[in-house]
Parts: sequence; structure tokens; C-alpha cells
Amino acid sequence: VQLQASGGGLVQAGGSLRLSCAASGRTFSWYAVGWFRQAPGKEREFVASVNWNGRTTYYADSVKGRFTISRDNAKDTVYLQMNSLKPEDTALYYCAADPTTDVVTSIREFDYWGQGTQVTVSS
Repeated sequence: VQLQASGGGLVQAGGSLRLSCAASGRTFSWYAVGWFRQAPGKEREFVASVNWNGRTTYYADSVKGRFTISRDNAKDTVYLQMNSLKPEDTALYYCAADPTTDVVTSIREFDYWGQGTQVTVSS
């Protein structure tokens, strides 16, 4: 499966952005999908993930209550709604997919990765 992340940009603190991860090539509904981010000089970290049907989600503590992951399998797309953004959310955001029906949170378990989309939050 090929993944294409989009929706990043520059936003002021307290603002919102919605990232999209569009898939092609395979039956997307068979895949768990996650969002990760990597800030300059830091390791890539888990942000959120969703299972194949969208009913199970998992979030990093740093984004819980502010970010919402969802999916539309009819459109082969997963979304990350980001509200109340903070400067520390600034990073390159990646989406990833794993061929499992479970929710997945470990970076090592994801087989497919999209290119990143930059999110910059100004103070």
C-alpha cells in the first residue's frame, strides 16, 4: 500500500489543523494506521493510531484530549484532527500502515510509511 500524507502547515498556538493520509494500492480497510511525528534532533514518536474499522483508537498522553484520529474506508483515508496546538507539536508528521485488524502503537510494527507533512506551530 502507498500512503500520501497532507494537510500540514503553519498555525498559531491554539489553532487547529487536519492531516490526511490517503492510501492506494491495496484494500485499505485491512490495515491499522498510525500517525507519528519527528521534531528536529529528536526520535520519531508515536502520536495516535486506529484499528481497521475505526472503532479502537489510541493516543500518546501528550496529545490526548486535543487530537482525534479517524478513518473513512470508503475514501481510503485516515485523518488526524489537531486542536489546541502547541509549539511543542511542531514536527514532521508521518502516517504508517500495518496489515492487521488490531490497533498498533509500536513504530517497529508498521510496514508501510508515507512521506512526512510539516506542522509548525508558532507561539
